Amino acid sequence: MNLLLQTSHSNLQAQIAVTGSKSETNRLLLLQALFPNITLANTSNSDDSEVMQKALKGNEEIVDIHHAGTAMRFLTAYFAVNEGREVVLTGSQRMTERPIKVLVEALEQLGAKISYEKEAGYPPIRIKGQKITASKVTIPANVSSQYISALLLVAPKLENGIEITLVGEITSVPYIKMTLALLNDLDIKTSFEGNVITVYPKQEVESKVMTVESDWSSASYFFSLAALAENATISLTSYKETSLQGDSALVEIYKQMGVETHFDGNKMTLVKQSNFKPETLNLELNNTPDIAQTIVVTCLGLGIGCHLTGLHTLKIKETDRLEALRIELTKLGANISVTNDSLTLVASNEINHNIKIATYNDHRMAMAFAPLALKVPIIIENAEVVSKSYPDFWEDMKKLDFNVTEITS
Repeated sequence: MNLLLQTSHSNLQAQIAVTGSKSETNRLLLLQALFPNITLANTSNSDDSEVMQKALKGNEEIVDIHHAGTAMRFLTAYFAVNEGREVVLTGSQRMTERPIKVLVEALEQLGAKISYEKEAGYPPIRIKGQKITASKVTIPANVSSQYISALLLVAPKLENGIEITLVGEITSVPYIKMTLALLNDLDIKTSFEGNVITVYPKQEVESKVMTVESDWSSASYFFSLAALAENATISLTSYKETSLQGDSALVEIYKQMGVETHFDGNKMTLVKQSNFKPETLNLELNNTPDIAQTIVVTCLGLGIGCHLTGLHTLKIKETDRLEALRIELTKLGANISVTNDSLTLVASNEINHNIKIATYNDHRMAMAFAPLALKVPIIIENAEVVSKSYPDFWEDMKKLDFNVTEITS
């Protein structure tokens, strides 16, 4: 499905209910599988969360998680400690190209039995669930935080808990802290001191309702829209001023681009406050790599440059996001260069019209480029990929008076 996006005005007013955080939902789904007396509210309606839920509730030998990278990491750990269960965990063609070796080796240190069905280091993998009694594991700190969170989530059910030593500079600390905070909410004892994380064993937890905060990564596209609009008042629910999600850094980042954020209860309102903008935006996004695509597209729309660093994990996402950004932004007329962990955009006020943006089976490519329709008509190819994290995105764009038209070519 290819969509043509355009709008005749630049005054955005709407109230939008954003689906629950995919990151929180998938963590809580795994914890619910371990502790069935937990009840969840405001869960994500994303493809990834539905795939995760289906895998946890099913009893098939072959578990196919399609494009869901979070599910691949979390389920690898879950099935490894699920004594007596044997599964083959697989996914899409792209998933078989995304490395899993670091997590497999960490689990093997604990005594897990995992083998590769095809290429060593990559899915599909065969997992034979074991009773795990070892508790000490060492893992590189600069890998995807999902590897670390996968170990932390299953730790309470291990006989002796877990002690993880992280080697090197830690990536995406907010996501690790999110996992630990959710464990703490269930009265599971944890500590994170220096480069050592400990989770203590706990076989049972008290019955509790866990409400998922709405997704800050999904909110990023509305921050971008507010920044690019002439006037904007966009209210989003349900958000907390003090959030577990690292992408809440959007509040301070977009303040630099004229967007003020106001909280009232569980409602967050984005207001275009001014047309002030820096000549160049310099950001280190080691803790928040998922919002890099949104930020660079906003900068293009505002006619400012940016230099973004700390992006090394983007190369192993749904696509190589750095290369995808370079290709698509160049089509729009941008002067952009990328390295293995950074991106530099040169300021320019020219944007090419009616460009087709390829999405590479990556939901964030589709949504990050959509706000540019405030500046030029733009075509998003394979726009249905948004269902991975935000199935209602195009309907919500219509609430902001965008013309969203399906086209055949």
